[in-house]
Amino acid sequence: MSSKNQYSDEFKEQIIKECQETGNVAIVARRYNISTNTIHTWIKKYRQTGSVKTLPKAERDRNKILAKQLQEVSIENDRLKRLLAEKELELAILRELTNTKNPRLRQG
Repeated sequence: MSSKNQYSDEFKEQIIKECQETGNVAIVARRYNISTNTIHTWIKKYRQTGSVKTLPKAERDRNKILAKQLQEVSIENDRLKRLLAEKELELAILRELTNTKNPRLRQG
């Protein structure tokens, strides 16, 4: 059996719950003779996905692609918001200039 499938999802959830209740990963790790790094990996995965269950590879790959696309769209959205704010500022300045009377234009 591979090390990734050595423990059931229910067991992993039980360990995470015990760690949360005790507030001490090291004690729980010693009690079950499991590496603290392994438990920390389970906890990290649980925090990220809300579950310790492993997704099929195709779904994991799809989620990675979607996460990357979301990040790219967020960056583009922030860039467009800044650009819009700059344009709004330019328009406000131009409106203010057109609303003020320019003495040079009157003299000509």
